[in-house]
Amino acid sequence: MNHSLNHLPERTTKPRESGLTMVMDKGLSLRQAEDFLEVCADKVDLLKLGFGTSVITPNVREKIKIYQDAGLIVYPGGTLFEAFFVRKQLDDYLRFVDALGLECVEVSDGSMVIEEDDKCEMIQRLSKGYRVLSEVGSKEAGILISPNKWTTMMQKELEAGSWKVIAEARESGNVGIYRPNGTAHTALVRRILAKVKLEDILWEAPQKPQQVWFLKQFGANVNLGNIGPHDVIPLECLRLGLRGDTFFDHLPEAMAEGVRQIPDEEALAEE
Repeated sequence: MNHSLNHLPERTTKPRESGLTMVMDKGLSLRQAEDFLEVCADKVDLLKLGFGTSVITPNVREKIKIYQDAGLIVYPGGTLFEAFFVRKQLDDYLRFVDALGLECVEVSDGSMVIEEDDKCEMIQRLSKGYRVLSEVGSKEAGILISPNKWTTMMQKELEAGSWKVIAEARESGNVGIYRPNGTAHTALVRRILAKVKLEDILWEAPQKPQQVWFLKQFGANVNLGNIGPHDVIPLECLRLGLRGDTFFDHLPEAMAEGVRQIPDEEALAEE
């Protein structure tokens, strides 16, 4: 913080269990990664090398070391796990992960169907040597999962050894926990949270309105993922009430009373 300002929410500090920010790197150069870290390192917890980019990105080992030296937990996207899994090359996947110096992996089944028992067995196996994130939800818009199945899968995967479960949304933010227009499946989220602890879930929220929705519902220290490198500082401002969308969320009622508030876009749309 460059200045002390009253009535800001208390943010968790690294290493965090809640209030996590996960950024997706879709192919940044070494110089771009260094520039990104110069302003965002203390605000980012997890760095995902999106989908299969770690296989084809030049200088990926050097970039990973830059991220790790800055205190970020780095892991390859779940799609890469699935690409190795479907080819029955899991041992090759682990050798690749080890060669990159990674200590965290993602187990997902968003692009292909993996039986839940097999997925949990894989989580249990990998959790013995790695920090495991597991993702629930399909990347295909036409595949619907019932709320009961969402909660059951999340519970089973946490019990199997997942550190956090990721609620799928893709980098587009229009599948999984979101409707095709990008708005949250409110009832689904509520049903999930009736059975799974908030701090155990990393909600993918690539779009600003999605970030605002989760922050308004669950506070400044909700876990959010699939954040773009250029959106980290704007997101932190949203968390702290330093943007118009969350401006009044953390002010005392007495201070906000009598101040004319500008309706947000969502409220206007409902009217």
